[in-house]
Formats: sequence, structure tokens, C-alpha cells
Amino acid sequence: MVESGETDWVSRFADEVISEAERRAPGKPVVCASGLSPSGPIHLGNLREVMTPHLVADEIRRRGVECVHLLSWDDYDRFRRVPAGVDPSWAEHIGKPLTSVPAPPGSTHANWAEHFKAPMIAALEELGVEYLGISQTEQYTKGTYREQILLAVRERVRIDAVLSRYRSKQVEEYFPYKPYCDLCERDLTRVTAYDDATTELAYTCECGFGETVRLAEHDRGKLVWKVDWPMRWAYEGVVFEPSGVDHHSPGSAWIVGGQLVGEVFGGQQPIGPMYAFVGITGMAKMSSSKGDVPIPADALEIMEAPVLRWLYARRKPAQSFKIAFDQEIQRLYDEWDALGRKVAEGRAQPAELAAYNRAVSTAAGPLPATPHPVPYRTLASIADITTGDAEQTVRILRDLDAIETLDEARPRLDRAQRWIDGHVPADQRTRVREEPDEELLDSLGPAERESLRLLADGLDDWSLAGLTTLVYGVPKLQAGLPADAEASPELKAAQRAFFALLYKLLVGRDTGPRLPTLLLAVGADRVRKLVGV
Repeated sequence: MVESGETDWVSRFADEVISEAERRAPGKPVVCASGLSPSGPIHLGNLREVMTPHLVADEIRRRGVECVHLLSWDDYDRFRRVPAGVDPSWAEHIGKPLTSVPAPPGSTHANWAEHFKAPMIAALEELGVEYLGISQTEQYTKGTYREQILLAVRERVRIDAVLSRYRSKQVEEYFPYKPYCDLCERDLTRVTAYDDATTELAYTCECGFGETVRLAEHDRGKLVWKVDWPMRWAYEGVVFEPSGVDHHSPGSAWIVGGQLVGEVFGGQQPIGPMYAFVGITGMAKMSSSKGDVPIPADALEIMEAPVLRWLYARRKPAQSFKIAFDQEIQRLYDEWDALGRKVAEGRAQPAELAAYNRAVSTAAGPLPATPHPVPYRTLASIADITTGDAEQTVRILRDLDAIETLDEARPRLDRAQRWIDGHVPADQRTRVREEPDEELLDSLGPAERESLRLLADGLDDWSLAGLTTLVYGVPKLQAGLPADAEASPELKAAQRAFFALLYKLLVGRDTGPRLPTLLLAVGADRVRKLVGV
């Protein structure tokens, strides 16, 4: 076994999983697993179900140990409800497998499950997640689990005894297999008889249909969830699989499955950390068809894949965190860029370095990166001020950072543009004035006119650093203070008043993008015109 010197949570789990895999199945590939139900939008909380084992599996691969990450698409689950925004007539499909339900209106996909799987598959590819996808519809309908189903049915009394430990009421006749009706395709069925010797199973459906089949040949049904999950642990030899906090209450699938996997299926429960909630800040303009929470594709519209990977890599599974769709995304990117500088300068702590490396690359190699990463908040301001005009954007970036083509600032530039377009309300967008506010200019006193003259005179240092020094320095000059003077309460008040005046003259509001960026975007000649100098 290869030991890791890194101290992050991923390395510690990888150590434990490799050791456990060698004990359970020496010489075989390590198996990590995830499960997703495409019953609706697969959101950013669900992504933790995949990213947690992905990061562990990827670390194992980095060490040269063969590892497979199984992703089970639970597309043979029943369709439970019609979500908001979908024609109520879809209620006729409740009880059918998700792969037998038509896709939502207007979709190009073959069925409901494929419609919701597609954006997740695309997002996982962009995120560099390597996995082996398994359709549970295919597994059940081609008879892959036939022997496991027959075993579970033979052991139904033992399974019922385990489940009864957590029930407040006893059931009359427990059966761990649920047929889908051969006529209406729904699972509104009840098993009325079963013969262990012949495996003949009789069922009736609420639609009025009934039949007798041989379970040894029947492939239109599935094990109930609390039996299905431990069956798959044993069948696939899963060593590592996380689960959400909802799976860890008494009587839950994780707790019950941990007993059934050994007692019934002769397997072992995986090492399984419980993962916490992923929150969201700012959800303006989210499509109603996507439900009430954003999906990974939405996050990847406004942030680069390494940054989204980093959010999942830097927090232990049991720690909750939030993904920003509001102004907080600018602070997040500042933090990300600061970490990048620490890594480049060799100042990052081991856990920070590990999380950074897991974000920017996988065992297969580096993820695509922006060649010239201008700060996100700067790009957002430029995108806001120029309304996406390519010629103006190139001009500003050339002045700002000697960038000659937009491709040098991509994909980060495109992410910032989409954030501005999709998540900043219209009343918060920046619109630079076309003409000076003559009325405001005429009302200014001598000190305010002097501050504007000092600003105009200092515009020759046309760089972000120079403009930053200038806008903070004008009130210092007026107060007779040196450029490196400490910011007293009086000086801070003077700076705020000066900034508010500039915003009113430039964009007609009391606030706006960071002033140095705004000045750079507006251009020296236009700034002088708007401030009346």
C-alpha cells in the first residue's frame, strides 16, 4: 500500500479504503460507489454524493492503485409525483419506472430519466469525474440481479425480522420484491401468492390486471430500496460509498442495509462517511423548470470547473458549505486566487495544497485553465460596464493587464459575463452616463471641484494599481496628508464622500463597481468629460 504524506480528509480516506480493500478482496480493483436518482433536477447537494467518492477514487488512482468509481443511475425507481411546471396529465405515469415516463414537454430526450441525467453527465465530464455509469433499468430488465432477487425472497422472513426492529406497526405479509404491472407498467401491485419451490408469483394491480409469473424468469420489477441497496453493496463489492444525513436515522436504508448486507447477502457494508448539506446563496433568475435549487450545470455557467471542485475538496464530508450565485462569488474567487498565489510561492499549508491540486487536476491530468486569470470581480465589472462589447473589453484588458485577445481571459471571462447577465438584477447593473450631470457639477463647492481636478490630473498612471492609489489618495492630498497615511475615521469619511461623488458623476448612483476598475473601463478622456475637468 502507498501511504500519503498529505493531511487532508481525502488522503486519510484513501489510506483507509486501500487498506480495507486489500483485506476484503486482495488483488482486485478498489470499488467506490455513488447513486443518483434522475427523478428530477440533480442538484448541487446531490453532486456531493458523486464528488466525495470521486475525490477518494482519484487519490487512489494517483497512487497507482487500480480503482473503479461506480455511479448507479437509479432510473428504475418509480415516478412519484408531477413537479411544478409540468403538465398535470403526467400524473397518469405515477408508479411507472422513470425510464418508462415520457420526458417533460419540449425535451429532446427519450424519457424522464434521460432528460435529467443528461445535464449531470455533461457537468461530470466538465468536472473531470471519471466513473462507470450503471443503469438500474438495464440491470434489472436484463436479469443481472436474478439470483440476488431470488435469495432476498427466500430470506424474506429474516429481512422482515430486521425491518421489524424499527417499525412501530407490524405488517401482515412482507415481500421484498415489487413487480411492475405488465399492463399499465405501474408498481401499484400486491403480491398475492408465492411458491418457493417453483418461484411462481401471483400479483394483482390497482388497474384490475393480475397474472402469475415465474420470478426466476421475471424481469419487470425490483427489490424495495432498503433491500436493493445492500444487495448492490455485496454484488459490486463496494468498499467506499458516502450517504446523506437523511440515511443515518434509526430504521433508515443505511442502518438497515448495514445489517442486511451481511445477514442476507454475505457482503460487508462500505466505509461510508455521512455528508452534510450544501447550501446556496443567491438564486435570481433560476428556471422554474429546474426546480427550486440550481444544478451543477448552473454553477458551471458562472464558475470554472476547478473552483467548483475546490468547494467540495476543501471541506470534510460532514461539514456543510454554501455555493454562491450572488455577490459572494467575487469573494470566493478572491480567496481562490489568493490560494493560487500561496501555492505558486510555496506558502500553502499541506491540506491547502492538497485541496488545490485536487481542484486543478485529476489522476488523468490537469483540467482546462484560464491562461491569464484576471480577478473575477474585475472581469464582472468590465462585463457589466461594457455590456459584453468585445472591442471595449479587449481595450480595457489591454490597458489593465497587457491582454491582447479575449481568449487569454477565457473561460473565466465568459463565466463572469454569464454571472452578470443571469444573476445581477437590472436595477443593480452599471450604466455609464453619456453626458455630464451639469446640474450636479454646478452645485459643487470649491473643495469638491478641487478633488475632481486632482483626480483628472492623476489619470496619467493608467494602471489598476495606479488608479487605486489615486482614488484613495485624493482625499489624503486635500487633507495635507502623505500618501502612506493611516486611515483615520475622518479620512475614511472623506474617502467615502469622494467615492460617492464619483459614482454619481459617472453612473448616476451612490455605489457601483470598484472605482479603479470603473475608471479603467470608462477611459481617461470620458472620465475627464464626466467630472467636468
